[in-house]
Amino acid sequence: MDALCSADPRPRGQPPLGSCPEPGPGASPLPWARFSAWLECVCVVTFDLELGQAMELVYPYDFRLTEKEKTNICYLSFPDSYSGSLGDTQFSFRVRQSGGQRNSHFGDDGEYNREAPLTLQRESAHYFGYVYFRQVKDSSMKRGYFQKSLVLVSRLPYVNLFQSLLQLIAPEYFDKLEPCLEAVCNEIDQWPPPVPGQTLNLPVMGIVIQVRIPSRVDKPGSSPLKQFNQENLLPAPLVLPSVHELDLFRCFQPVLIHIQMLWELMLLGEPIVVMAPSPTISSEMVLALTSCLTPLKYCCDYRPYFTIHDSEFKEYTTRTQAPPNIVVGVTNPFFIKTLQHWPHLLRIGELKMSGDLPKQVKVKKLTKLKTLDTKPGIYTSYKTFLHKDKTLIKRLLKGVQRKRPSEVQSALLRRHLLELTQSFIIPLEHYIASLMPLQRAITPWKNPPQIRPFRQEDFMKTLEHAGPQLTCVLRGDWLGLYRRFFKSPNFDGWYRQRHKEMTQKLEALHLEAICEANIVAWMKDKSEVEIVDLVLKLREKLIRARCHHLPVKEETLQRVGLYIETIIGSLPEDLQTVLHHH
Repeated sequence: MDALCSADPRPRGQPPLGSCPEPGPGASPLPWARFSAWLECVCVVTFDLELGQAMELVYPYDFRLTEKEKTNICYLSFPDSYSGSLGDTQFSFRVRQSGGQRNSHFGDDGEYNREAPLTLQRESAHYFGYVYFRQVKDSSMKRGYFQKSLVLVSRLPYVNLFQSLLQLIAPEYFDKLEPCLEAVCNEIDQWPPPVPGQTLNLPVMGIVIQVRIPSRVDKPGSSPLKQFNQENLLPAPLVLPSVHELDLFRCFQPVLIHIQMLWELMLLGEPIVVMAPSPTISSEMVLALTSCLTPLKYCCDYRPYFTIHDSEFKEYTTRTQAPPNIVVGVTNPFFIKTLQHWPHLLRIGELKMSGDLPKQVKVKKLTKLKTLDTKPGIYTSYKTFLHKDKTLIKRLLKGVQRKRPSEVQSALLRRHLLELTQSFIIPLEHYIASLMPLQRAITPWKNPPQIRPFRQEDFMKTLEHAGPQLTCVLRGDWLGLYRRFFKSPNFDGWYRQRHKEMTQKLEALHLEAICEANIVAWMKDKSEVEIVDLVLKLREKLIRARCHHLPVKEETLQRVGLYIETIIGSLPEDLQTVLHHH
């Protein structure tokens, strides 16, 4: 460890104010820029007899975590009750960033987020922690145990990639305790950035991990990564079918017959506690739940693993206000008492088989919630709006009987959830598209017309002829489900995103209309004041188009630039000088 701790850190440079560094092919403009495209830092958390969990190391050394972030990461990096479990454990957490936004050394957040699916965007206010915890007997330690966690901290929700990476590097780090961490970080600093739509080869410790970064233009539910470009790679690469998808069938095993209810609760952004026997099961269940709305983005908060030491503990357990819209995964039974006022608690135990299918938990009344010995179950008074899909359960059961591989069962489950979400969201997409002004209403010399307001009752009227029943066999109270959805953060997030995209499309169409207009003819009967006003407005539009990356062709932007020069050239020289300096 001493050799590792005394290794010379590479300084992390700061970009000049107002600059937006764009890494060119081959070289990064800043130290650690390529590393920062994937990870914020790597932490080693150990158990100190006097302090409890303590941060042993943060690498790169000059990455600054606030004291609150360090404390949260330390507590979230160890299982809540780890006395009994020996061996290796992997799990994930998500923690709120504190101390304001910080500059990323990776200067390309905007471009990545524009091209990545909404569900895989880089987080701006939270960190993900991917943990590999080891506890083994060790007589040389005062406590009799070796207890340590290696944690990858990232803004990317690539659970599958980072947990696979930990499986390669953590055992090596724990067993040899040699300074391999610095070497691994230097290797990651050579990786190409995660560009949506690209298949990448990522070398680490003599192995090449091959992944495809999902893109916003991918067809939902399209097949995962096909093996690619392998003839030149020796040894053969470790191909990950997905950077983020979990084995849904394994995660949802104890609740398969309630998948409909859980989908509805997630769609409506309801507060849910997941009480599990280990952080692995808790974090996988929470991440599986948040993924079941794809391609709709889950816009509420979620904590795959949460402890009583977390800085948000008081905020989530207070009884003076309604529980927040959050899914929180816990393992400490103390939470059953502190969160018993929450409307939905999913208690899962260790996996038990019941015939061919894992034992399914039952829905129970909240009054049955016992603080000390709570049996597995979904404790809720929620009544579903839609009827249960029995054909899905039959198909999954048939798959179990035929020993169908778990990934095939997961694909079935994912396809079912995708079709359900699409059936729900397509009528909303059709209605919001109808609020867009007609293209012929966009004229060059007037501000573009406004997008019409979203009226819930008008939308409801469209459902009779163009509702979910066209694409979904499920019956039930769809109207009631929409009405409840309109009150949820998920509707608010979806509507804001769509409205922003439509506004940008309108601005782009307006720019195109200007390009097709006869500016010289327009200028004939206009005063100098009106012409100068047009120059300033066009300049502003050009700046907005470039800064906000509007969906406009480059040639259109160049034509607008030429128009501006043409207009300025028609003005008296003194005005030309003023406008060129403006």
